[in-house]
Amino acid sequence: MRIGFNKMHGLGNDFVVLDGRDHALPPIGSAEAQKLADRRTGIGCDQLIVLEPSDKAELRMRIFNADGGEVEACGNASRAVGLMLGKTASIETLGGILTASPAENGISVEMGIPKFEWDEIPLGYALDTHAMPVAWEELVNPLAVNVGNPHAVFFVEDCDAIDLERLGPQIETDPLFPERINVNVATLVSRHAIRLRVWERGVGETRACGTGACATAVAAIRKGEADSPVTVELPGGELRIEWRLDDVMVMTGPATKSFEGSFESADFGLAG
Repeated sequence: MRIGFNKMHGLGNDFVVLDGRDHALPPIGSAEAQKLADRRTGIGCDQLIVLEPSDKAELRMRIFNADGGEVEACGNASRAVGLMLGKTASIETLGGILTASPAENGISVEMGIPKFEWDEIPLGYALDTHAMPVAWEELVNPLAVNVGNPHAVFFVEDCDAIDLERLGPQIETDPLFPERINVNVATLVSRHAIRLRVWERGVGETRACGTGACATAVAAIRKGEADSPVTVELPGGELRIEWRLDDVMVMTGPATKSFEGSFESADFGLAG
């Protein structure tokens, strides 16, 4: 069976998108996602995105990280799917229903309402998520927020000086985070600007993370050190994050289609 795909990215955070809305795809799980995501022997991506019909929204988006783990949300992928659709559309994810719309500067996505309770992150035990009394070397007192997926946000003097390659996996897999955690190191530039690097669980450091930008902007506003809207500068470019008065987060930024192609399902362990 030959399967078509789109290769897309949002600020360098890249995806292989399989569209199963009109034609059913073979069953896809962790092993198949890992093979497709491999940059040497597969197509290569940070996340594999599988689109399917939905009875709750206009379509369902499944998200697999490069390590094969299926996760709840991906802001950059939501913008990429919004670009594919070319119109305002509701998207079902494990993290909730998102709405993507064309915007002047790319695609805007309503990302839902952030959660702050310790068991909503989730944490392994009760802690104040506004400033958790924990530390990993110079990374101390993170804020925790769930924006469809779980994030820990550390505010530091210079995010570029942090050895995220070393500390990221330590924090990601700490027993405090039973579902692992996305790790954000951020520097406040002004009340409307933040520099950010993100270690994504199951992927590593990426050039951009839409949910990380949302989590960090919300954390900074919650701390009283930023005001909505916030421009978040990531290694791959900028995202605009608005935290509206109704508590809904809105992320706006570009998405790009790189190329399209096809592959034989049997080459990657897919039935069909």
